[in-house]
Amino acid sequence: MLFIGVAIAIAVGIALLISADAGSLVGLSQEQAGAAVPLLVILVVLAAGLFARRHRFSELMGNLVLWIGIFGVALVGYAYRDDLSLVASRVYGELVPGVASVDPQGGSVSFRGGRDGHFQINAAINGSEVRTIFDTGASAVVLTQADARRAGIDTGSLAYTVRVSTANGTGRAASVTLGRIEVGGIVRRNVRAFVAEEGALDTSLLGMTFLGTLSRYAVSGNALELVD
Repeated sequence: MLFIGVAIAIAVGIALLISADAGSLVGLSQEQAGAAVPLLVILVVLAAGLFARRHRFSELMGNLVLWIGIFGVALVGYAYRDDLSLVASRVYGELVPGVASVDPQGGSVSFRGGRDGHFQINAAINGSEVRTIFDTGASAVVLTQADARRAGIDTGSLAYTVRVSTANGTGRAASVTLGRIEVGGIVRRNVRAFVAEEGALDTSLLGMTFLGTLSRYAVSGNALELVD
């Protein structure tokens, strides 16, 4: 009987809070507050187990405070889910270089530098993931043989007639057009690029034929920001 009374009181309280737009106090609209109702229901059902058994009053009140605290944390997490997602993305980017930390509101993506001082960037080229290095000194996007094949390019049919300078010295490359490049949600199509001949390049380069299309890119300390 005690649980039934508490459940009724909670249900009435939820209805009053939603109708009074109390969710706005923690940044929730009425629609968002309404969407949080299933979470409340689950918590109430779980709490039923506490009331279904006999407990000392002090233990009962302690458990009730605990569930109220859990609900409060869940509600705050729901209200700030976008900010928490951004923080988690930044932490993951710190631990795993090459993974973009995306700011959808600002239209920017950021990367953390690796231990070697380079900024590794995971790019989707023609739908396939390719790990590249941010390189403003490269006049174009340059792919290794393996990455070019991964992107669906027939490297055997290319004419390697363009002389290029790489970290391994002077080599030759073939001119190609990449149908699609995506970096952290920033998409460019029909991007001019080069495919380096076998052994001329260790890691693909994200060069100026992509970087030059951005409104801004900046390096600050150990952080690289790309702005669409």
